[in-house]
Amino acid sequence: MARQATLGSAPFTGFADTRRRFFRSLAKNQSRDWFAAHKDEYQRDWLEPMHALLWDVRARLVETYGDAALDPPKVFRIHCGVRFARDKTPYKTHIGSDIPIAGRGGDGVPGPVALYLQLGLENYAGAGDWIMTPACLASFRTALLDERRGGQVARLLARLEKAGFTVGSHDAPKKVPRGFDAAHPRAELAKRKGLVVGLPELPVDLLASRDLVDWLAKHARSAAPLVEWLLALPA
Repeated sequence: MARQATLGSAPFTGFADTRRRFFRSLAKNQSRDWFAAHKDEYQRDWLEPMHALLWDVRARLVETYGDAALDPPKVFRIHCGVRFARDKTPYKTHIGSDIPIAGRGGDGVPGPVALYLQLGLENYAGAGDWIMTPACLASFRTALLDERRGGQVARLLARLEKAGFTVGSHDAPKKVPRGFDAAHPRAELAKRKGLVVGLPELPVDLLASRDLVDWLAKHARSAAPLVEWLLALPA
């Protein structure tokens, strides 16, 4: 798939605002007037470079997933959804984005992603399925009970954790789901309502460098076997 002609049309060369001054100021000035006055700064220093970065990383991942399997990168709105939230803070203090898998997700749930990237006051990069649809969650738990499939994902996660990745999910209740013995070797995994791995801590000095493309692509490729395991689950 060709690179978009607008945002992300130029190769990534680094983020200029490595000290994240924009987000530090935004945290202190949560108003529409302030954001409107600094919107050009946000687009120049964060939105446009993020699009460029994701397209360049995506190009490095097509050999892993196959070009047709990856949707165009997506950068999320910086506006918070405050309509039903207790916290009425209007703007996020980070920019969030992902490289989704084509044809997955639904009902407002994105499904597995090849890379999720958040930069700002808190940085995070990861891959996997943060919150599963009910159908995928049922398939996930069934797979965990299978010795071959369940053992495979357990070994994948053990290998990634040894390499500095961290295991996470949207939610993990304290009790095991119905049908699982609390003593089962994968009972802790079965508690999760999603499954992602966080990449090793992102070196802040890479934000200003094109080397960030290499770093993200390398670690996203390492996480790809887990994403592919998730993609094999019946949706």
